[in-house]
Amino acid sequence: MTMLNTVPPNATVASAMQRRARFLLKRMGWLFNHWLSAAIAERARQADIIVLRHLNDRELKDIGLTRSDLGEGRAEAARCRIRMQRSKRP
Repeated sequence: MTMLNTVPPNATVASAMQRRARFLLKRMGWLFNHWLSAAIAERARQADIIVLRHLNDRELKDIGLTRSDLGEGRAEAARCRIRMQRSKRP
């Protein structure tokens, strides 16, 4: 008697379906994590810009910014953060 005789004929179909289901769940989990991290990053950017807007001109000058740089600097920091996250992804 061989091992093939003890395996039901639909076992390979079931295992293939399980692999697909696991892949789908993994992908959905990754998408949810990606969406959640993007939402958290957006909240952090909003908090940063609020803090920077409350600084006076001298304090902004001390850190190398002007009022006109606030929006542009925030956008550049976001692009840099996205590049870093993409490079860390397997």
